[in-house]
Amino acid sequence: MGKKVQDKKSEEKVSRRRFLKAAAATAGVTAATIGVPAFLKHASAAPIKWKIQTAWDAGTLGFVKFQEFCKKMGEISEGKLVFEGFPAGAIVGTFEMFDAVKAGVFDAYHSFDVYWVGKVPACTFLSSYPFGMDRPDQWETWYEYLGGKEIAREAYGAHNMMYVGPIQHDDNLIHSKIPIRSFEEFKGKKIRYPGGMIADIYRAAGVSTVLLPGGEVYPALEKGVIDASDYVGAAVNYNLGYGEIAKYIIMGPPSTPCLHQPVDLMSLEVNMGRWKALPKYLQDMVEAVVKWHSWDHYAAIQKADIQAFEDFQKKQGVTIIRLKESDIEKFRKFAPELWVTWAKKHPLAMKAFKSQWEYMKSIKIGYYKDSDLVDLKGKRLTL
Repeated sequence: MGKKVQDKKSEEKVSRRRFLKAAAATAGVTAATIGVPAFLKHASAAPIKWKIQTAWDAGTLGFVKFQEFCKKMGEISEGKLVFEGFPAGAIVGTFEMFDAVKAGVFDAYHSFDVYWVGKVPACTFLSSYPFGMDRPDQWETWYEYLGGKEIAREAYGAHNMMYVGPIQHDDNLIHSKIPIRSFEEFKGKKIRYPGGMIADIYRAAGVSTVLLPGGEVYPALEKGVIDASDYVGAAVNYNLGYGEIAKYIIMGPPSTPCLHQPVDLMSLEVNMGRWKALPKYLQDMVEAVVKWHSWDHYAAIQKADIQAFEDFQKKQGVTIIRLKESDIEKFRKFAPELWVTWAKKHPLAMKAFKSQWEYMKSIKIGYYKDSDLVDLKGKRLTL
């Protein structure tokens, strides 16, 4: 073989090697930008940190579970998204959280939807209300498969916030400094309620209602500013020391232990700009961790309630009073007119209630029929 031919073949081999190296490098870049899962592409990115305030006071079981929720987010995301959790009032007042997150003062809040009915009328129907759906599974069904989550996201979206998902909590109790043994004995009492339709049904029974955040309930009871207060369930209320100053717990009969909020839902709202800035895989993780937290939170509180009721009675001398079925029926007569009045405050509120009404009338639940939607005089109400 001549020297020229050998040189030509050597050049071809070098050229092929260069081509293969270039192709391999190009393939590597393509894989890095197209074929690699999103979580690997963001593996070296700096952690995203969110400040989140809860409505739970420090020292309560609710706050402990909230802290575990924040910790879980960091673990599940392998440090890519970190939640810095704050107790009630740490950044802003509880009733100021909505506007603060809407404006981007901090990133997200963990609170009760019933606090915002004056700003978002649909919130009236994003948690339980007097004589509506009264089981956690019913609310889960409505949110996940009957359009509830979509309604909530549209309602909060109008305020520059992302509604991530419902958080199951507990039924609510009334702690009183004086015994209230019947529907009639509510008349003339001054009682704290969260506002909205919940306050309305007690006002219809002659109660003077007061709106206070949870952190102000104890001093208001202690100083006699109010006679009684609705606030969450036994475990958290025992943590807050209500039995030290209010020696009566008012409940309904076993069929209706709480007539006004049997399923007191919380939720997580995130500033929309912060939410949209998250990669999709982290958005999915946040939704999954909220769902985990919801049932972890709920089950832990249910277990703690068992001991708390015993401690209220044995350690703090609290008397538990149960209303009669006849008392519940006297309250129930006010409910349909209140439902419709609040539903008519906004198209999304009406959309939410209509879907819940159809669900409550279904053979599956069977709580009501069309003829039950009447006012106090028996006149048919229209939706």
